[in-house]
Amino acid sequence: MSRFSQALRRRPILAASTAIVALVVFVALFGPLIAPHDPFLIAAEVRLQGSSALYPLGTDEFGRDILSRLLYGIRPTIMVAACATALAAVLGTALGIVGGYARDWAAGLVMRVVDILLCFPPILLALLAVVFWQSGIASLAVVIGIVYAPQFARIAQSATLQVSRLEYLQAEQVMGARTPRIVFTAILPNIMPVLLVQATLTIAEAILLESGLSFLGLGIVPPAPSWGQMIGTAQQYLSQNPMYLVWPSVCLALTVLSVNVIGDTLRDLYDPRLRKE
Repeated sequence: MSRFSQALRRRPILAASTAIVALVVFVALFGPLIAPHDPFLIAAEVRLQGSSALYPLGTDEFGRDILSRLLYGIRPTIMVAACATALAAVLGTALGIVGGYARDWAAGLVMRVVDILLCFPPILLALLAVVFWQSGIASLAVVIGIVYAPQFARIAQSATLQVSRLEYLQAEQVMGARTPRIVFTAILPNIMPVLLVQATLTIAEAILLESGLSFLGLGIVPPAPSWGQMIGTAQQYLSQNPMYLVWPSVCLALTVLSVNVIGDTLRDLYDPRLRKE
């Protein structure tokens, strides 16, 4: 990661984005410990209140503290995004390596299915899936992971095709190395950089997708808070407390933007198709 460390010193926006992502991860881990109020406590006498000493970011339609709900709400979003990205990476990489290395009719069929899935917007596939599944963190993680697996499969297949042309891999084949050995010692280590870059970008997309589903009422189940869910609810009270909509929107936008900046930087530094060194 030495190149990334150098980029941190040269690019202030990257340093700021890294700090924001680190803060988001910290809040996801320790948010419930630092929240000033119970995010589920209803106080009708202070509903839709603006910023005050007791409620720095105001209250929602039930009088619940917005700051506390923001601190609680990032955890399910990050959990869904991380688990979904891990599932998509494992499943998609396996399919991509099969498609790039096996080169038989089954591999061709797998990649055609991947191509078909890539034709559909992720939000459409996710909507079709969540209709038949019960809402919750586990369900969302599985659905979003399957939705983004084709992206990993296409990238893994392309990288595997490039690696399979290298002389040392062909030498392994000539010496009679078995397929598992070739995959885990020759192919996977060499395609890992592009997969890590894709994983970073997928996390940002998964955060947006989870927030979009929660915005539509198909994600995290109330009363558990989620940023997307808070945005969806706050639009109904825009005239009474506009900041109720602003705070989760700003938090979501900054988080996604910061993750994308880091992902774009990693792509520029480690993607062999873009490196100029």
